[in-house]
Amino acid sequence: MLNIFFVSLGCDKNLVDSEMMLGILRDRGYRLVNDEAEADIIIVNTCSFILDAKEESIQTLIEMGMMKKEGRCRLLIAAGCLAQRYQDEIFENMPEVDAILGTASFDRIDEVIQEALVKKGIKCLDPLERMPAPAERRQLPTGSFAEYLKIAEGCDKHCSYCSIPSMRGRYRSYDMDYLEQQARIMAEEGVRELILIAQETTVYGCDLYGKKMLPELLRRLCRIEELCWIRIMYCYPEEITPELLSVMRDEPKICHYLDLPIQHSEDRILRRMGRRTSRADLEEKIRMIREYLPDAALRTTLITGFPGETEKEHEELKDFISHIRFDRLGAFPYSQEEGTPAAEFPDQIDDEVKKRRYDELMTLQQSIAFEKAEEMIGSRVQVIIEGYLPEEGIYAGRTYKDAPNVDGYVFVSYAGSLMSGDIIEAVITEAQGYDLIGEAEYESAE
Repeated sequence: MLNIFFVSLGCDKNLVDSEMMLGILRDRGYRLVNDEAEADIIIVNTCSFILDAKEESIQTLIEMGMMKKEGRCRLLIAAGCLAQRYQDEIFENMPEVDAILGTASFDRIDEVIQEALVKKGIKCLDPLERMPAPAERRQLPTGSFAEYLKIAEGCDKHCSYCSIPSMRGRYRSYDMDYLEQQARIMAEEGVRELILIAQETTVYGCDLYGKKMLPELLRRLCRIEELCWIRIMYCYPEEITPELLSVMRDEPKICHYLDLPIQHSEDRILRRMGRRTSRADLEEKIRMIREYLPDAALRTTLITGFPGETEKEHEELKDFISHIRFDRLGAFPYSQEEGTPAAEFPDQIDDEVKKRRYDELMTLQQSIAFEKAEEMIGSRVQVIIEGYLPEEGIYAGRTYKDAPNVDGYVFVSYAGSLMSGDIIEAVITEAQGYDLIGEAEYESAE
């Protein structure tokens, strides 16, 4: 029996691929280990979205290469986006790497291992249009109660700053029956919160069914009894429809939370980015969302310092943030990604300017987020429990306004015993920055 050590880097979509690979390997008789020193085979599922992600992936491969030299490891395999994009450079500069596994080929991991045990330099790079055959049962973390359901692969948007289509291919939806089956399996294994992800969730089904089918998928998922919360990420605002919002309003299991990666607010920059919206469109769509869902928690991501962005456009973006008052907001200084149209734009902005503008955006959003946290004091909310902090004697959890790993926490006092994944009601008594403090009334089992 061969021991497998796995490193998963990058986004939640990459994490799902990693869990798929681990599920395949588990079913094929491999033993999964948590210590790289015990591994016969080390697999690194890499990321290549921005420069920092590339550097982390490269450094991890270097570190695992040293482990191969010093330990019992027989194979080092690079999978994922960096491997897809830079396969030749990896083999040229990292002789410790024995095999490359592309993003459309993760289901062939066992085949690659068997070939690499015989000879080095294996490349498994299927056409990006291919849809991998996923494992029937992913390898979920022990005790996991919040998990991701990837509903599609790839992207058709071709934004000028983004390399995702070149690494992930065109948009391909997973069959709805398969997704419902996956959700039921995860629910049976203890998942209470299901988080729908893709490069873009809102156009789910257009390629398979000829129309947007996210509302129908949500209806079907809501019928799974064990699921309590369903959360939707990566919703392009121009694709949000009244039908989708109606389903979110009418189905109590769906969190009133929308992640809208708008990237910018100003029309000229949006056009240069290749986005298919305008400031007026964004404002109208957000107005519609709040009309259907008055308590909606809105999250967004922004790129600051995009080539050609003027100080006036930066100030207008700040004005937009102040006007909309997003509940959650993340920003990234523009990263000049080779092979993208924006990387060749002549009016690149200095790193110092990008950093200053980033700091200004995040300082502004911090004040908004802190004010919104204060406004929660006195409200009664549902909290899904993530764990217990014994030194403080309190539980850590999240409200529907908080997606795991990216948003804030609620720290709740409760006299009874709770398990991760339990959902309780708590009254918010205090705000501490991005986080909240709450109290839950103890209910005995009499």
